[in-house]
Amino acid sequence: MDLHTQMRTDAALVEDALRRVFAHADPIEDLYDAMEYSLLSGGKRLRPVLAIETCRLCGGEVEAVLPLACAVEMVHTYSLIHDDLPAMDNDDLRRGKPTNHKVYGEATAILAGDGLLTAAFETAANAQGLSLRQRLQAVSALSKAAGPAGMVGGQMLDMAGERRALDRRTVERLHRLKCGALIRCAAHMGCLAADADPSVTQAVDRYADALGLAFQIRDDILDVTATQQTLGKPIGSDQASHKTTFVTLLGLEECQRWVEDLSRQASQALDGLPNAQFLQQLARYLAQRLS
Repeated sequence: MDLHTQMRTDAALVEDALRRVFAHADPIEDLYDAMEYSLLSGGKRLRPVLAIETCRLCGGEVEAVLPLACAVEMVHTYSLIHDDLPAMDNDDLRRGKPTNHKVYGEATAILAGDGLLTAAFETAANAQGLSLRQRLQAVSALSKAAGPAGMVGGQMLDMAGERRALDRRTVERLHRLKCGALIRCAAHMGCLAADADPSVTQAVDRYADALGLAFQIRDDILDVTATQQTLGKPIGSDQASHKTTFVTLLGLEECQRWVEDLSRQASQALDGLPNAQFLQQLARYLAQRLS
């Protein structure tokens, strides 16, 4: 199965699982509608795909990791809802659709994000097919990746960067937290679900660390070079907010060279491991992605 077919197959598994998460919830005004509006709006599903494929790499069962993959995607979706709010990036478009607060209002959008975040931990904690130890490790890893030592801390640095110029070291730290932490967590979840050997887990962690930074640098490039139609969200928003990005620091050509170098590092981290071809191809594909 080629890369894109496998990605679509994995994404379809995730879509089905995500549709089941709140299928039997009792309606509470527009809350669940708002949560599912963003949760089921598509996207690359990169993070759950990483969880599934690292689990496969380590010899685990997809059904075991699927709840963890969904939990990571729920946290990611919550972050997008809040990131789009007027108090944050104030964006009107996400994945080609009006942002959550444009449809449901700011208060409901905040609660929808809160609901997804907390439900993510419930989903991980109740994962069938995993031991109590594995569930505890998963909840702990997701908490760290989503919290002040991860994504929330990165968002705080991002907001602070709207008011002053940042140096390269700070921008790199910002994105390793805001974007990279959850990507690293997703890949790590696959290892947890498979009870992977520590040496394999360390290799996957190195892979995901390089992949996460490369993904964000490529995002900075696309914010300058892509179209709104291609990305499904406003372009040039970083420049409009006077944010320091990798592109403003290094220029487009140097950024793309760095992306390709990081992608090679990611691929090399898995050299010698059986069945690593998909993840290595994924790193190369993301280095050249157009959306």
